[in-house]
Amino acid sequence: MRIVYKSRDEIRAMRETALVVSGILDELCAAVAPGITTWDLERIARAGIKRDGVTSAFLGYAAPPYPAVTCISVNEEIVHGIPRKDRILNAGDVVGIDFGVFKAGLCADSARTVIVGGQGTPEATRLVDTTRRCLDLAIAECRVGKRLGDIGAAVQEYAESNGYSVVKVFVGHGIGRRMHEDPQVYNYGTRGMGKAIKPGLVIAVEPMVNAGLPDVEVLDDRWTAVTKDRSLSAHFEHTIAILDEGPWVLTRASSSPGHPGHD
Repeated sequence: MRIVYKSRDEIRAMRETALVVSGILDELCAAVAPGITTWDLERIARAGIKRDGVTSAFLGYAAPPYPAVTCISVNEEIVHGIPRKDRILNAGDVVGIDFGVFKAGLCADSARTVIVGGQGTPEATRLVDTTRRCLDLAIAECRVGKRLGDIGAAVQEYAESNGYSVVKVFVGHGIGRRMHEDPQVYNYGTRGMGKAIKPGLVIAVEPMVNAGLPDVEVLDDRWTAVTKDRSLSAHFEHTIAILDEGPWVLTRASSSPGHPGHD
């Protein structure tokens, strides 16, 4: 495993990429409403990419080539949901939106989960709130001298203490010149274990939390991952730079060097 640490100048450039991601995600989340399709959201994202002069990190990725610039996952879909013209959102649906771009050769990646109409069942609301909190707890571990296992443990401990399970087959990752770099950042782990966190590490941390069991199934489109028991799932992600003074959440507009900010 070779980790590519970033300079301050590279991190500042990644912040510019990350603010584009954050801004377009703001637009997408604001557009979520009953009756809209996931393809409608995809069109908004494509328009934002064109307007802001950036390149999608998702479109054409891997094999089979991913066919969209967003991943939009609804209810039991965990990640990599392909936007569709016939996928109409209903009030109370749990919708995860994952989005990433390149700008000046540097990538940023982020995800949020929202409830259509702003109000879901108590169970859906608790799942989304818990997953968001998992990410905040993970960010608090993104400090020099900590270890990658501390990040995963923070996610796992909080999710499981609330009666949920963490997805283990998908992980966070280093990010920079490529969308997926070393190291892998698990959503489970043991405190004090794993690679030591050093200044210049930039990672995408992305808890995926299921209301039921952790088991995953990939649908026939070879991308959409769903909970095997069809329970609800939620997903949050931020791109985070670790500095001597603490974490800088690059995809969070309110964050500054050493100050995580808030969503």
